[in-house]
Amino acid sequence: MDYETLRIIWWVLIGVLLIGFAVTDGFDLGVGALLRIIGHTDSERRVMINTIGPHWDGNQVWFITAGGALFAAYPLIYAASFSGFYFALLITLAALWMRPVGFDYRSKIDSPRWRNNWDWAIFASGIVPSLIFGVALGNLFLGVPLNYDVMLRPSYDGGLLGLLRPFALLAGLVSVSMLLMHGAVWLQMKTDGFIYRRSVNTAVILGIATTVMFGVAGIWVGQLDGYHLSSVMDHNGPSNPLNKTVELVEGGWLSNYHEYPLMVLAPILGLVSPLLVAFLSVKGRAGWAFTASSLAISGIILTTGFSLFPFLMPSSTQLNASLTVWDATSSETTLMIMFGVACVFVPLILLYTAWGYWVMRGRVTEKDIAADSHQLY
Repeated sequence: MDYETLRIIWWVLIGVLLIGFAVTDGFDLGVGALLRIIGHTDSERRVMINTIGPHWDGNQVWFITAGGALFAAYPLIYAASFSGFYFALLITLAALWMRPVGFDYRSKIDSPRWRNNWDWAIFASGIVPSLIFGVALGNLFLGVPLNYDVMLRPSYDGGLLGLLRPFALLAGLVSVSMLLMHGAVWLQMKTDGFIYRRSVNTAVILGIATTVMFGVAGIWVGQLDGYHLSSVMDHNGPSNPLNKTVELVEGGWLSNYHEYPLMVLAPILGLVSPLLVAFLSVKGRAGWAFTASSLAISGIILTTGFSLFPFLMPSSTQLNASLTVWDATSSETTLMIMFGVACVFVPLILLYTAWGYWVMRGRVTEKDIAADSHQLY
């Protein structure tokens, strides 16, 4: 395989890892954010937590793997994002820390106030990362203040508040609605009684909301100035972000759909699947609703990747410094070694993840919680 092919492969693999994280850990985040909305009693909230208790830490593997792969395959992206979005990522990590701590400590003391405080912490651990992930992706369409000097030393001129732009906030709301919908569908598969019925109603509302907001975001993207490579790039050349010319084009983020018409399947999937979630939830087809929810997440993430391609992190202050698939990667040797490692370990992750879900299949009920004094959460 040549360098160009390896770059495309790793662009695809990073997308697969992000989708894997969103589909698996997404329902964990969704259930956490819905804890105070769907769970009305302590017993109901314990049921909700125990539906994700056996899986959440395994699902985090996708997140860790995606971060590690980004570091190794796209070091320039890793450096720029983790420095430029530093405070946003710090808030995200702080919120994610609340999840395992909340799970482990909320039931240690039989005090309503104690458990109520930890429930709010778990809620924050679900809603905050969901919002920030969406805001971060939304900012990519607007460009971030990333610069490189002649020695290829990066600098980032923005701050946390600079990320809170209207379109980025809409993207954050799409992310929140999408992941909470996913969590509600998961609860349909894993619970019964009042929790199940509230989950159905919640999934219907969020399914419709996700489609509407994603549609509005799509129309908005069409009005934005998109980035366009106006110079010829050597796809097998060394990674040098300054070795190209970039210009802004009105509606440029939609150009890939004209050049590659099949890409339009991604936004169609993102628009239709949430409505299928609502329909299937009403019909009591929880398993199919979960499949539709997973397709909705995949469609929305793929739409982001397809629209931006070949850009990964556009710069708003130095257009030519925008990072792309062709100039932000590691060496050809590094990508090749990583590809061999991925061929071995990604299937292993899929196998043990599937095995874990199979072993822990079935519904969790309030009777189960009451009957088992050794219930962890």
